[in-house]
Amino acid sequence: QVQLVESGGGLVQAGGSLRLSCAASGRTLSSYAMGWFRQAPGKERKFVAAISESAITYYTDSVKGRFTIARDNAKNTGYLQMNSLKPEDTAVYYCAASPIVGRTRYEYSYWGQGTQVTVSS
Repeated sequence: QVQLVESGGGLVQAGGSLRLSCAASGRTLSSYAMGWFRQAPGKERKFVAAISESAITYYTDSVKGRFTIARDNAKNTGYLQMNSLKPEDTAVYYCAASPIVGRTRYEYSYWGQGTQVTVSS
């Protein structure tokens, strides 16, 4: 079992930056791929970024060049650095863990509770 807790969300103006953190406990995060997803009101939870156990990264097209996913296995923590934020990035952001990296929510077994990111125009 892996427990995940996100932090770092908040309110930011368009063009600003936030760094989300995902702290893992229960088992070592290095054994898992980690993903970030987001869900806007009334919409499905969608893939944002993922990082494999070997630190290969994947991004959805809309965040490429703006968001960076990273992991610090020594701290058992994952990160999502978000720059040049846009109002359309507003959503609840969830981190997730899986034995195998994937781009769909169905491939992830463990989820955090989510953190709200609001980008004002």
